[in-house]
Amino acid sequence: MAFFCPECRTCHLGITASISLPSDSRSDDIVLQLVKCEICAFQAVAIYEESRRGALNSESSDHAGYYVSEDTWKNLHHQITTCPQPDKTSCQCAAHTSLGNQNQQGRWVGLNAIETQNIFPMEYISG
Repeated sequence: MAFFCPECRTCHLGITASISLPSDSRSDDIVLQLVKCEICAFQAVAIYEESRRGALNSESSDHAGYYVSEDTWKNLHHQITTCPQPDKTSCQCAAHTSLGNQNQQGRWVGLNAIETQNIFPMEYISG
């Protein structure tokens, strides 16, 4: 699966690691992803959220990329790759616990604790 790289403007941005987080008061699926370009080595974080709570057979999704520092990317990479079950939302490891924090209203706090500079769309390129 390739996405459009906002740096070199090619379709070589790929997901290198991900962790599925518990659902929250808004989203049924929350996936924190690390993305990297095969051409220019651009690195970022992406968040995929999906909700199936609307009308019958309807769903809403959002997939956005976030520029982060190299240190932040490496820290997240370490957390995700040390998780024994990154695809299991019920995993109780340190990575799932810290990355899956929710506020008192049951909403995932997301990247609030992570320094992000800009947001970019995760544009999927088929073919």
